[in-house]
Amino acid sequence: MSSHGKNAKSGIDVAYVAKLARIALTEEEIQRLGGQLGDILDYIDTLNEVDTEDVPPMSHVLPLENIYREDAVGTSLPVDEVLDNAPSKKGNFFKVPKIIE
Repeated sequence: MSSHGKNAKSGIDVAYVAKLARIALTEEEIQRLGGQLGDILDYIDTLNEVDTEDVPPMSHVLPLENIYREDAVGTSLPVDEVLDNAPSKKGNFFKVPKIIE
């Protein structure tokens, strides 16, 4: 790899990508990350060689099922009991500081 950060295996200029991402990298980090990026791309090439002709497309490895509980109406806490835990209250409401001016 040359000093400007272009990875010979991947053809990606690591220093240029880091600049676009506004990430400051040392020359050592550029060298290391360029090598790692090349290894990742080599692995992807290896995966592309696998025959997936008879494998159906899927979004998840395992089947997903939503498990719902019965929606039942329950009793609510009394307003006075709930407001007893409030650090500040006004009438039957929680009082919070204004955050929008």
